[in-house]
Order: sequence, then structure tokens, then C-alpha cells
Amino acid sequence: MTLNFTSSPPKKYLKRSVKDILNELKWRSDRNLDNAEIWYIHRGAPNDTRIISGRDIVRLDKSFMHIHNADIPYHRIFKIVYNGEIIFLR
Repeated sequence: MTLNFTSSPPKKYLKRSVKDILNELKWRSDRNLDNAEIWYIHRGAPNDTRIISGRDIVRLDKSFMHIHNADIPYHRIFKIVYNGEIIFLR
């Protein structure tokens, strides 16, 4: 399965977990986590949304994505964009 989509991602891809998608971007040699945008719910931010770059991710754990100043639970992530294309949307 590839991460290249020309329009909306296939429904079967949307069923993959955020953790699996981020790990694929991080560990596959033909992918680069730095090219991802991660959209997540952040209470108090404008529109309760914050967008970070994949390069801001310090570590991926079982239930959380760690950035420099926060731990973000995967269930708060609602969209992942890779090279300008949506690859995850809930």
C-alpha cells in the first residue's frame, strides 16, 4: 500500500490507526515523516485545532505522540497530510 493519493484517500486506508501511519512515515526508507502535517484537537487554540510538522515529533509511543513541549494522544489527531495530500481523515 502506498501513501500517494490524487484525491480523497481510499476508505480502507482511513481505517488504519494514526500510530501505524506515523510509524510507516517514520521508518520506511521511501517515506519521510518531516513531509507530514499532523492536525489535532488542541483546546484553547484557534478553532480548537493545531497543526504541527512531522519534524516536530520527538517520539512515537503506544498511545501518544511526543513533541518538544507536549504529549498528544493519538485519539486527538483527526487529519494527516503527506506531501500535500490527505492520507488520514476522521
